Amino acid sequence: MIQIAITLLAAVLYAAAASRVKRRRGDLDAARAASYGVGVALLVVATVAPLEGSFAAHMSQHLLIGDLAPLFMVLGLNGPLLRPALALRPIRALRVLAHPLVALPLWAVNLCVWHLSILFDAALRHEPLHALQHLCFFVCGALLWSALFELLPGPRWFRTPHRIAYLGVMWLVSLSLSQIFIWSSHPYYTYKSLGDQRAGGGIMLLEGSVVMVSVLAWLLWCELRSAPEDADVVALPL
Repeated sequence: MIQIAITLLAAVLYAAAASRVKRRRGDLDAARAASYGVGVALLVVATVAPLEGSFAAHMSQHLLIGDLAPLFMVLGLNGPLLRPALALRPIRALRVLAHPLVALPLWAVNLCVWHLSILFDAALRHEPLHALQHLCFFVCGALLWSALFELLPGPRWFRTPHRIAYLGVMWLVSLSLSQIFIWSSHPYYTYKSLGDQRAGGGIMLLEGSVVMVSVLAWLLWCELRSAPEDADVVALPL
């Protein structure tokens, strides 16, 4: 119930911020609002749907909470929408967490640590710890995508080649963890099913690959769009 309440609060705050932006600017990006709505819907599905009966289902839930929902919600935000939150001093102090050299290792460490057997099984047994696990997945995922898409102004050196490398490290971390689940000779968690664990690893591999390829294509498309149309052409000698 707490997770649902937080999700609904996020939707209400977004609606209030969007209304303020619309009053001041006279318009609101419909695609951006729809993207945020998709992210909220994914969080609701991950919270209320029965996705914890097996490791594969649980993995699907974690991917919704820690990867897809943050991705769509970050794409639904921009500077004007975030301005009220950024006006708060504690929030401004946390902006460093969205730096690419902070967000990426923070996400990777969080993902791997929560999949240690002792912590994963403890989260299954204790609901408050389980809620904390989900919160960590979402927050770290949101910071990760915020840094990549520069939701807030990022460092000047962080250009397309660096973003592609950033995305590659993300995929490598996800790939490595999924391979552990797929190729392990024994189950790690309470579920005690090797086939179930391998299925969960397969879901992680598939989802991560699809997302990474899609985002890579988007980055390359944006780079091509930003290239000057009157670029110099080398004339070939006749």
